[in-house]
Amino acid sequence: MPYQSIYRSGLFDGETMIVTGGGSGIGRCVAHELAALGAHVVILGRKAEKLEAVEKEIAAEGLSVSSKVCDIRDEAGVADTIAAILAERGRIDGLVNNAGGQFYSHLENIPTKGFEAVVRNNLTGGFNMMREVYTQWMKANGGSIVNMIADMWMGLPNFAHSGAARAGMYSLTQTAACEWAGSGVRVNSLASGMVMSSGFDNYQGDAVNTIRDYVKEIPMQRFGTVAEISAAITFLLSPGAAFITGTCLRVDGGGPNARRGWTMEPHDRSPSFEGFHLDSTPRLYRDNP
Repeated sequence: MPYQSIYRSGLFDGETMIVTGGGSGIGRCVAHELAALGAHVVILGRKAEKLEAVEKEIAAEGLSVSSKVCDIRDEAGVADTIAAILAERGRIDGLVNNAGGQFYSHLENIPTKGFEAVVRNNLTGGFNMMREVYTQWMKANGGSIVNMIADMWMGLPNFAHSGAARAGMYSLTQTAACEWAGSGVRVNSLASGMVMSSGFDNYQGDAVNTIRDYVKEIPMQRFGTVAEISAAITFLLSPGAAFITGTCLRVDGGGPNARRGWTMEPHDRSPSFEGFHLDSTPRLYRDNP
């Protein structure tokens, strides 16, 4: 069974889309959906074996895909990668700035080196990608950029470094939307809540219980799926979002709307969208049912 996108077949025919962090989790899902809708998808990441595995999955379905090893934190490497993609494809229509990462820690225990590493991953790297895609192609030809951020509106306890970086990307998105509109470039962000993806498997110890308990504080009483995030990203890249720029689309089950004094009642009235045919349950839940 192929990817079950809600969008029409051929939506992105002839277009080239870049997805960073495309070797796993949300990025892998987004790459599958965009390819299923006709785009040639270029997936970027630091680990060749992960990229190759996703590339083979997509190619096996007769879809158009390629991959490049790229550390988005490396300014010169990003510039070279964008130049190489343009040499091969001749155009870049969309960029999904999905790559990122963080580690679980109380604020007082985060070393400066660790804080800076997360900021480079979640903010500086995204900036590098945006600037190079814009200066090398989109400034003259237009395009669309979607930056992944997170539910950091009231702070992000246990992930202060990531919250700070994501807040920076939120502001960067709004600035770029203003400065680059004259070039026909739309720039939006997507704030993801907790999503059942392979990213969960990066955590252990106390973080496991913290993650599992968090669902109780979400009005929809469940975590999101990678397909739900991908559907939102796809919309922001699509012609249907032609008058949307500088905005942030929250996909979080209403998490930021939870308030003190209101008790969340357990329920199962929020069915999920499971469009990704190759999705699987994270080990965190398989090993700890």
